[in-house]
Parts: sequence; structure tokens; C-alpha cells
Amino acid sequence: MTTNASHDGPDWYERSGVRSGPHRTVTGPLDPASRFFPPHLVPYWNHPLVRALPERRRHELLARHLYHYLTFTAHFETRVVNRATERIADGRTGLALPAGVRLDAYRIYCDEGYHALFSLEVVEQIAAATGIAPLPYAFDPFLDRLDGIGAELLAGEPVLAQLLQVVVFETLVTSVLGDVPKDRAVLPVVRDVVRDHARDEGHHHVYFARFFERLWSDLPTPLRRRAAHCLPELIVSSLSPDLRPVGAALTVAGLGPDAVSDVIADSYRTPRGASALRATARHTVRLFRDAGVLELPGAADAFAAAGLLTDVPDRPAPDVPDLPAPPVEEER
Repeated sequence: MTTNASHDGPDWYERSGVRSGPHRTVTGPLDPASRFFPPHLVPYWNHPLVRALPERRRHELLARHLYHYLTFTAHFETRVVNRATERIADGRTGLALPAGVRLDAYRIYCDEGYHALFSLEVVEQIAAATGIAPLPYAFDPFLDRLDGIGAELLAGEPVLAQLLQVVVFETLVTSVLGDVPKDRAVLPVVRDVVRDHARDEGHHHVYFARFFERLWSDLPTPLRRRAAHCLPELIVSSLSPDLRPVGAALTVAGLGPDAVSDVIADSYRTPRGASALRATARHTVRLFRDAGVLELPGAADAFAAAGLLTDVPDRPAPDVPDLPAPPVEEER
């Protein structure tokens, strides 16, 4: 693993968004027809029950989908990515890391904190400009699910579980980071912040891919075997949508409980969704395959059972959880 794994050392000061990028803000009054998010990235957008909603409610749905994406990003960057990145930077991983690798981890820590900051800034700016209020959001259920996988499959190894979490998430390649900046119909400030984020994440991908090579080579064989069975579950958990905010947004848009359940079931429990998950994970799976993870006894079967290998059929999507009743938004 090289000492300039992600940001080429001092070049970070000229390249990183937090160091050199402009402060992105909403400028001027918003066009009432402004598009907050690309509709093709919203799984339920073309569901008949959603298409039948009043146009104003559909407009609000796009705004709240953006809010959810940005708010989730802020939480994940600070509570998952930076939780592990700080360990690397501070030398508390159990690995003998060169100083340059640790310094790059601190640089990534700064990047991720800035991504969280500008994500929430954009939410607040758009909410103030449009009057479309964000709905309450709790990240803990998602985090508990993610941490629960490590607690079960890597019991007694919480640090390793956190390091694998960050490797998985930072090597996934999502369509959002690539598609949003290209959609000229989307609000400019949204395109700009997603483009800024994508530029930094490209460097983070390289860093964590190389970090995994070092981490994997240092693991004893028994621990490798346990980690190999944990990794596919971490991938699936990281990519499985948090459906509670979806249900809350659909409810506030005017759909009843049965309709909300139908929309979610029809939109997320599909073979297309399973294929999209596999496509998003393909670079991460390739990283693990190249490192020899899938050669361990039972590992390939675990990845196949998780629906992550292209030579096996899609597995059924998980059951849709019960959705709590969200707070009712006052009419505007």
C-alpha cells in the first residue's frame, strides 16, 4: 500500500472540494417547475398510484426524495465512514500503517465532514426557498441493522467490522453520483454538490481499495474466513433502501397505508432492483475477488446467496417492513 493512496499528499490542498471548491448555494428565486432529483432514480415515480397524485404533491415527493438522499449521506459520512476513517488516521486499527496513509485518512475525514455539511446546507436552503419542509429522519435503524451484521458474523471484532463497512461503502459505485450532474433539468445547486461529492469519492475509492489489500493481507486465515462470510451481507445491507422515509413521504403526499405498502412492494421488490444492486456492487465484488476472498471455503456460495454474482439468478428481494405512521404535515 503506497503512502499516497488517495490524494497524492499535498495535491489534496488544490484538489479537494473542501479546500478549493466554491460554496454551493441556491441563487435567486426558484422556478416553480424546478426538478429536485432525476425521476428515473426514484423507484416509485412511475407507479400508477403516484402518477395519480396532484402535480404539487409529486413535486414535493421529488424534493423529499432529495432531502432523504442528502440527509442519509450526511449521517453515513459522519457516523459510518468517519467512524472508521478516524481509526485509520489515529493509528487504532492494529495495522502498521505508514504516516502518509494515516495523513490521507485525515484528509478523507475532512472531505466527508464537508460532504455532510454541504448536504444539510442544501436541504435547508431548498426548504427555505420552497416551503417544502423535510420530514423527521432517524438514521439509527439503518445503523443498527448495519452494525448488527458485524456483531453477528464478526462477534468480538468490532474494529474489523467497522473497517470492512467503510471499505464496502467507499468502493461501491452508485448511479446517483454519475447521473445527477448530467441531468440539465435538475436544480443547478443539486447537480453541483453531487458533482463535487463524486469528484472526491473517486479518490476515496482508490484509497480504500488499497487499504483493503493491506488489511486483508494482515488478517489471519480463521479471521479471513469469518470476514468473507460477513462481506456480502455488509454489501447488501449498505445498498438496501431505507424504506421508512419513503413510506413517510408517500403518506404525506396523500396515500393511505395500504396504498403506501403497495407502492413500496411494487417499486422495490423487483428483479430490476436486485440487478441494480448487483451492478452497483460490481467493483466492490471484483476487489474482493481479486484479493482472493471468494477462494475461501464457502465464500463464493455466500456471495452467490446474497445475489452478488452475475452467474446466479436474482434472489428475491427482502420483505417490506411495517411502516410507522409518520407525522402529518400541515397544509400550505
